[in-house]
Amino acid sequence: MRVIAGECRGKKLEALPGTEITRPTTDRVKEAMFSIVQFQLPGARVLDLFAGSGQLGIEAISRGAARCVFLDQSRDAASVIMKNCKSCGVFDRSRVSIGEAGLFLSACREQFDLVLLDPPYRQNTIPAVLPAVETVVAPGGIVLCETEKEAVLPASCGSLQLKKQYKYGTILLWRYEKESEQ
Repeated sequence: MRVIAGECRGKKLEALPGTEITRPTTDRVKEAMFSIVQFQLPGARVLDLFAGSGQLGIEAISRGAARCVFLDQSRDAASVIMKNCKSCGVFDRSRVSIGEAGLFLSACREQFDLVLLDPPYRQNTIPAVLPAVETVVAPGGIVLCETEKEAVLPASCGSLQLKKQYKYGTILLWRYEKESEQ
């Protein structure tokens, strides 16, 4: 696992122990994700929910995001995220939190320009958490979800509208957008 592009390009990332459970995002899918949001990344405030090793949020910072909040409910994951952020030199633009996504989102007062959702597959997590995610997305913000190809997500959730779905082998990426305030 490595950072693909930007200021941290080529940096190796520590994997979370038990990666057979966490299933890190492949380079091909990660490259696709960041091609989708390349013009929204500079200066963006990012939330990496279900962060695992932190690879998606670190990639976002490496490509120009201003900062990233990483959330995972595992203390082991938080430790790996901190190590990876430090080794990539992005720790000063990172905040690592430990907790359950729903509780974090209900207490969160921040707004994010980009939210990255890559929870464990086959647990129906995204449909359950999407309404709470909608409340922390800034106007004009984007939510990218990674799921297995059999997943079914809604066409809209509050002010979030599904704009496009992308297929990469057995993986689907879903791009939601929140309307900009006029």
